[in-house]
Amino acid sequence: MPLIYHLYDARKRALQCYIEPVLMYGCEAWTISKQIQNKLEATEMWFLRRMLRIPWTAKKTNERVLNEANKRRSLVRTIRKRQATFLGQAMRRGKLEHLVTTGKFEGKRGRGRQRERIMDALATWLGPGKVSDILAAVKDRDLWRDMTANAYKQGT
Repeated sequence: MPLIYHLYDARKRALQCYIEPVLMYGCEAWTISKQIQNKLEATEMWFLRRMLRIPWTAKKTNERVLNEANKRRSLVRTIRKRQATFLGQAMRRGKLEHLVTTGKFEGKRGRGRQRERIMDALATWLGPGKVSDILAAVKDRDLWRDMTANAYKQGT
């Protein structure tokens, strides 16, 4: 095995142990817009290029870099899976977290465009279905675990 790939494995483990947890701290509460998703993917590619020591002046596409590393993009999918796991726990608990997540509380709404809710973002990630279907699936742990695992495998 060439030395560069052995160093790549050590760098990959260091990235997974030290950098990714700091990067994903509190990601369960994020709402990921398309702009934030693009920034996260760019960050993941920057890490990968640095680990493989590919300079930014090299004209290599992201797909080519991913093929060299034998890797798929996984940062956004991991964040979505963590969000779905947290949502399942919060909904089954059924207390204040449930009220805040579903958005069912009284009061006056602020001015401007409504912000994207976590439920809406997860509904698009988990596939076709309504928010009410997702809330019903959360109650059954096995069904919820299967739904999130399938969405993670498909990479949506």
